[in-house]
Amino acid sequence: MDLRAKCAIAGLGQTRMGKNFDHPGPIGFAAEAVNLALEDAGLKRTDLDGLLVNPGLTWGDNAMASFSLQQAMGLSNLRLTATMNLGGATAAAMIMHAAQSIAAGMAEVVACVFSDAPLRPPAPDKSKGSGSAAAYGFARGVNAAYGLFGVNAHYAFVAQRHMHLYGTTNEHLGAIAVAERQWANLNPEAQFHDTPMSMADYNASRWVVEPFHLYDCCLVSNGGLAVIVTSAERAKDLKRPPVYILGMGQGHPGGDPMETLVSGAPMAKKTAFKMANVTLDDVDFCEFYDCYTFTVLVTLEDYGYCKKGEGGAFVADGKIGPAGSLPVNTGGGQLSSFYMWGMTPVSEGIVQIRGDGGRRQVPKHEVGLVSGNGGILSTHSTLVLGSHP
Repeated sequence: MDLRAKCAIAGLGQTRMGKNFDHPGPIGFAAEAVNLALEDAGLKRTDLDGLLVNPGLTWGDNAMASFSLQQAMGLSNLRLTATMNLGGATAAAMIMHAAQSIAAGMAEVVACVFSDAPLRPPAPDKSKGSGSAAAYGFARGVNAAYGLFGVNAHYAFVAQRHMHLYGTTNEHLGAIAVAERQWANLNPEAQFHDTPMSMADYNASRWVVEPFHLYDCCLVSNGGLAVIVTSAERAKDLKRPPVYILGMGQGHPGGDPMETLVSGAPMAKKTAFKMANVTLDDVDFCEFYDCYTFTVLVTLEDYGYCKKGEGGAFVADGKIGPAGSLPVNTGGGQLSSFYMWGMTPVSEGIVQIRGDGGRRQVPKHEVGLVSGNGGILSTHSTLVLGSHP
């Protein structure tokens, strides 16, 4: 089955992000995001017959998160529903599942949603340790006894290996952080919109775990984000211009990323680019998953923008920033805008394709490359989005 441009994203719903304490938990954020996405598309709740949910950390052990959200919103007669979790690769994977189901006649209008609420209002009487990585079960086993626990440390190990083999430096990572902050300064919805950052600011920020400074690591955000997927034919008659799904693919390599220094991007790219019938030369902008600056560097290498080991030199001249030749993470990404797992790059891809970017809008925006990444370079998803079918 040829799925190129058979489906489109017709609606985008985004709550306020960051230190947002207005909702009673993640389900409240999810419901608001779906309602906003339906309004954006010019659709009603009764038009929905599909609901796919990626629950964040604070959904707890809710194995039936999609059913919980369905009940909370009073949705009936759904023909497609699922709770999905491939880490940061889930958002694009949900969109793929929705598009495949619509093309197969199993659903017509599908909402894909992520939400989370890890931040709590300031509480001076409580200890600061309650939100540590250990609370999420990362600190256990022999490795933890030597200080290796939490995602920060595991990614730091992989980054250190890249530095050892290829001479990558903190200034190379800093170039990514600074470029994304420059984009965020153009985005009024970014958490760091009003806070410029220089390379000196980056280097002066505290260590989290070497080689990562504070600004090498993604933000923490409360909020919800949803998209509406439907057929390209139906999307043409709705409220907003369709964002066509030209290509999609996944890659889950297995193995030890410390040894390979490769994500699932090469596998996912091969499938998605073949479906979309594009090359890197056709891509106008990139929205890459950026849990860390290092993730962006590896992703640029793995998509083929430069050879393995040359990512540091590739970004050093500022080419991925607002004045550069390859716009990357044009809203500020997860490093400087907000962190909604894989929905962060998906949402900015939609904004750019539609031409809604305001001061951060890239001049050429017909084809966008969107990536999602989960685990320690363990799962990967690719979307090629377009303004024309």
